[in-house]
Amino acid sequence: MSTYILGIESSCDDTSASVICDGKVLSNLIANQEIHKSFGGVVPELASRAHQQNIIPVVNQAISNANIDKNQLNAIAYTRGPGLLGSLLVGSSFSKSLSIGLNIPLIEVNHMQAHLLAHFIEDCGEKKPEFPFIGVTISGGHTQIVLVNDYFDMKIIGQTLDDAIGETFDKCGKMLGLPYPAGPHIDKKSKLGDYSKYVFTKPKVDGLNFSFSGLKTGFMRFLEKEKSSNKDFLTSELDNVCSSFQNTIVEILFEKVMLAIKQTGINRVVFGGGVSCNSGIINKFKANEKTKNYLSFFPKFEYTTDNAAMIAMVGYLKYIRKDFSSLDKGAEARYKF
Repeated sequence: MSTYILGIESSCDDTSASVICDGKVLSNLIANQEIHKSFGGVVPELASRAHQQNIIPVVNQAISNANIDKNQLNAIAYTRGPGLLGSLLVGSSFSKSLSIGLNIPLIEVNHMQAHLLAHFIEDCGEKKPEFPFIGVTISGGHTQIVLVNDYFDMKIIGQTLDDAIGETFDKCGKMLGLPYPAGPHIDKKSKLGDYSKYVFTKPKVDGLNFSFSGLKTGFMRFLEKEKSSNKDFLTSELDNVCSSFQNTIVEILFEKVMLAIKQTGINRVVFGGGVSCNSGIINKFKANEKTKNYLSFFPKFEYTTDNAAMIAMVGYLKYIRKDFSSLDKGAEARYKF
């Protein structure tokens, strides 16, 4: 008999719902919140209010697009954390209510685990990563290197000590006058520039941890210096600056992942999170697979950003293990593995 899982994701500013059947995505809807662009970043209070407006129509449409009746659902998987608490509360409260109403199990999901396990969605690539592997979660709020021994046997072995990689892209992009979110704009412009034109200092951090605050500060001072001597500096050099800046971040990430491979002896690297669709990162890791003797796995674009399909996928993996959640567990902004 087929197993239908409804996934609900509301960790930040995207309201998403998805239905999967035995690992195959039947529907995956995302309602974006455009209001945050005018503020240059996500405003938590506005995000939670928008989730309240969006969650019922998005869930209803996801079930409709899956061409099933809600009574066919076997379980509901929801993001318990990490994320913005107000946003998480909307998704968790709705999921609990629907679980009670349909009298079906409730399954809590760790958002960051889901980014890595999205690779096991049926249409996320012909070749699935084998365990163990090194997971690299890179997004607006997180930068982590994770030792993954099995679906739910994960250990963080490296992480950022300050800013996340996506946050660094956005903050430095704002200095360049680029729209929010700035990451995709930097990526696009970097393809037109010379990545070797400018050199930015790479922070020195021991082990597998990261630090991006120093890079951000150095970048700010670089811009101040260049614009003080030439007010039209960015008019002519924006593409080169974007390319050089992105290359610096790519090199920082690459060096840390190579160190993780050396320390663990594991040569399978699995990426997840919104920044994993960055072309510079993809090209760097794919180009060096043979010379450095490793395999890299990147998710399909639609499973890189926050989406409910990955939540539903984890829900399915937990459902077959009968790993259900209780109604008394609340949303957690800093929910850990």
